[in-house]
Amino acid sequence: MKSFNWEVESEKQWDGLAASWNSRSRGMWQTGSRKDIVPFIRKFVPPGSHVCDLGCGDGIGSEKLAEAGYVVTGIDVSEEMLEKARLNPLNGNITFCKANISDSGSPDHAFDAVMAINSLEWTISPYESLEEMGRILKPGGYACIGILGPTAGPRVNSYRRLYGEEVICNTIMPWELERLAEENGWKKTGEYGVFKKAASKHSLGSLPVELQQSLSFMWVFMFKLLK
Repeated sequence: MKSFNWEVESEKQWDGLAASWNSRSRGMWQTGSRKDIVPFIRKFVPPGSHVCDLGCGDGIGSEKLAEAGYVVTGIDVSEEMLEKARLNPLNGNITFCKANISDSGSPDHAFDAVMAINSLEWTISPYESLEEMGRILKPGGYACIGILGPTAGPRVNSYRRLYGEEVICNTIMPWELERLAEENGWKKTGEYGVFKKAASKHSLGSLPVELQQSLSFMWVFMFKLLK
């Protein structure tokens, strides 16, 4: 029986998706579900800080960080994604590296902040990825982590685990990530939800956070490293 190599399979899938992802990623960062992420980061991390974009994909998020005044390093497992990032003329001052975000290859305490948007749940171990974030951050550094909420369609990628199949998507719920972080040396300092249009029509602010998370398409956290 052929053994499952997560990193090989992950790169293969994201290489295959690179062209279609690149065709719509700018819209996500400019007007779509990711448009508020960099402004959210600016509330906690001053311009000029060194930020690592973990799971940078085609580099549009890295571009937005650089536009906001950050010194940026982008890391991704897909060479096809990274090639598109490097070909972007707006990314001339950004360093891009191929690596697994659970083992980034970055020096200890190299960054003031990290950004991981919809990438933590696409690792073989979200816990190990969180530990890696803590290793490469300076003491007191920040981690902006966005994960898919329960209403996000891409969660179907982890469904086949129920049949015992190996998959590259490791689904984690917002409340699970919060608990995992707080049990391992992090403090939540901010958060917000992104919702589908149907949910946005309702007065979600009156609901407890747990219920808001249950209805979310994506939940974005800001954690501060305490250890």
